[in-house]
Amino acid sequence: MESLKKKIKSVPALKKTAQWLLNAEHDPRPRWLIRAFVNPFVHKKGGGSIVRKYSRMDLFPFNKFFLGECAIIEDYAVINNGVGDVEIGSHSIIGVGCVVIGPISVGKHVMFAQHVVASGLNHGYQDIHQPISHQQVECKRIIVEDEVWIGANSVITAGVTLGKHSVVGAGSVVTKDVPPFSIVAGNPARVIKQYNNVSKNWERV
Repeated sequence: MESLKKKIKSVPALKKTAQWLLNAEHDPRPRWLIRAFVNPFVHKKGGGSIVRKYSRMDLFPFNKFFLGECAIIEDYAVINNGVGDVEIGSHSIIGVGCVVIGPISVGKHVMFAQHVVASGLNHGYQDIHQPISHQQVECKRIIVEDEVWIGANSVITAGVTLGKHSVVGAGSVVTKDVPPFSIVAGNPARVIKQYNNVSKNWERV
């Protein structure tokens, strides 16, 4: 499979044909035939997992999508693996209206509240002679470790790692890594509490 991908990418005519088969020009969403007849055989979903009827799954077969056991993607969420793999661990929930753009790895027992945006994608803007929409994108993987809780309306930027059992306060914009067992809040988000293993308490920083 990987050798076929490399072959297609290395031959411009093949790449153009493959792109046309995957999605219509000026429409970044995969064609209906790809969503209905290709993706179910390529992407993996664990037992008991749920993808709600009104979620939007913009999934392409050339990148990975994985949904773990008993994980849930709620209505009006958008999941996109067009520029990088999307992996969501067991018992995790992607809340109503969230946007998740790869490359991103979400661990187990993670909670995305409503309207969280987590995008491993950034648009280039440096060339002032081209529209930003025509410039090359840059991708940096987001890592959300196990047991993380991300509050409503938060933004997780490309390349960030959220450590195990950390909490992101509602409305935060996370631009830097978050240590495990920490609570961050604000724009840009900063650590406001950490768990102290000696006192066994969450303490203000």
